[in-house]
Amino acid sequence: MSILVTGGTKGIGFAIAKAFAEPGNRVYVNYAGDEAAAERAVAEIEAAGAEARAVRADVGTPAGCRELMDAIAADGGRIDQLVHCAVRPYPTPVLEADPETFAAALSVNGTALLYLVQAALPLMDRGSSVFFLSSRGGRVVVPNYAAIGAGKALAESLMRYLAVELAPRGIRINAVAPALVATDAVRTIFGDKADELAEKAARENPTGRGIEAADYTNLIRWLASDEAAYIQGQVIYVNGGANLMA
Repeated sequence: MSILVTGGTKGIGFAIAKAFAEPGNRVYVNYAGDEAAAERAVAEIEAAGAEARAVRADVGTPAGCRELMDAIAADGGRIDQLVHCAVRPYPTPVLEADPETFAAALSVNGTALLYLVQAALPLMDRGSSVFFLSSRGGRVVVPNYAAIGAGKALAESLMRYLAVELAPRGIRINAVAPALVATDAVRTIFGDKADELAEKAARENPTGRGIEAADYTNLIRWLASDEAAYIQGQVIYVNGGANLMA
């Protein structure tokens, strides 16, 4: 199996990449600029028994997505699982946002899903899957989160349109929305309050605990299997029952 994870060298993306790090698998991790994190990610994935490649590319542009897929093709790779986890945080109230910076963030956080799928199609076959990492902020207003939240909402809508066109090709696409994880992106948005918010979410969760990496990686592994062959175009929340509405 070959898997590509955008934003796969840190946080949730790295946890997903590591979950597929098994002998016989090839794991491609895409990153934007942190070379040291990329080197650490490759070393840990290889230590777990998989082949690993780090590919630097800007997935916020169609050209960057094509560059990413060209690098995988040149490596002799194909894509069984494509996971879009890269995020560009831009903490700002909407009315104070710089339009160009906001648009660049939306491109990574939202429309990149389309760019990635278009560029990856030649490397995918029947049975391949696409995953998008969404969040509650795509549906609920969170202060200073609009650049990510609006992007997530956009990508969820794109996912549904893509699902209808990918299904006849035997390719599935779904979104997974984990509960709050204090990643670097979350810390950029919430600063020193990020860990406090994660701890508060854990205390108030109906299950009595916070989210663990296995909660969402196990789901993605199952969704990637033939057992989930009829699940298409869905957003699945992994949050222990938080934020439910009757």
